[in-house]
Amino acid sequence: MAAAPTEAAAPAAHRPRRAIRLTGSIIWRYRALYLMLVPGLVYYAIYVYAPMYGAIIAFKEYNILKGMFGSPWADPWYKYFQMFWESPYAMQTLRNTLLISLYKLVWGMPPGIILAILLNEVRHEWFKRFVQTVSYLPHFLSMVIIYGLVIALLSQTDGLLNQWIKAATGHSVPFLTSTDWFRTILVGTGIWQGVGWSAIIYLAAIAGIDPSLYEAARCDGAGRLRMIWHITLPGIRSVILLLLVLRLGHVLDAGFEQIYIMYNVHVYPVADIIDTWVFRVGLVDMNFSLATAVGLFKTLIGIVLIVGANRLARRWEGAIW
Repeated sequence: MAAAPTEAAAPAAHRPRRAIRLTGSIIWRYRALYLMLVPGLVYYAIYVYAPMYGAIIAFKEYNILKGMFGSPWADPWYKYFQMFWESPYAMQTLRNTLLISLYKLVWGMPPGIILAILLNEVRHEWFKRFVQTVSYLPHFLSMVIIYGLVIALLSQTDGLLNQWIKAATGHSVPFLTSTDWFRTILVGTGIWQGVGWSAIIYLAAIAGIDPSLYEAARCDGAGRLRMIWHITLPGIRSVILLLLVLRLGHVLDAGFEQIYIMYNVHVYPVADIIDTWVFRVGLVDMNFSLATAVGLFKTLIGIVLIVGANRLARRWEGAIW
């Protein structure tokens, strides 16, 4: 009776070795593919994971002359987190960041889906290619060029649109310096720049839908709207949920480059986000510890959001449509 556990335990002791040999054989069999992964892994190791040790600055009285490890620890350790929350800019920057991100999320996703569905319904291939090319070209324009176009259209002094408004009403509208208009312009230019590029992803998802489903629906007398609602949208549901989860993970990234180029002192109350505030505090005021603490806080919130959104997507996936 005593030998039974020993015989049963013997195979279990060899399982790790078998797993290691099996993993090694798989890696050797597909060694060419794994070698292709090396440059990407090296890039992330050097530029993404290695700099993570810099997060300790958030818990130190960082002095650029003493260095990261020579600087003393902050007392208490949450000093700079507390300093941010007690500052008058905390709620303003957090509110602006959330509002702008939610506006971009709510208003930014549907245009790409709608454009992809409309392009899928077009029967003339030359027109489809033309519209698709024109729609995704703005994605390759830098934000500086886009801001130049915005100034040419909306400048209060000589903008084309303001010239029309002034000719019709006798006065101009301060689009770029108005707190009422800034977020609308910000979200609108972001949609214009990214709608064509996001439509490519949805078009690829639509192309993967079985054409026999449309043929069966057509034989049953379904029109285009019925087929879009009952076949196309459910067919790209997983892609929509995936992109939604990815966007929710970056909900606190309201678009630093776009806002930093477009905002000015007149629209700070509605435009100043966490990233622009961290940039000013960290690189302009040289308060690296406070800037790192706020950046670390934003990263932790992003991790919580993306994990939560992923769980919600898995739970709701079967309940949609």
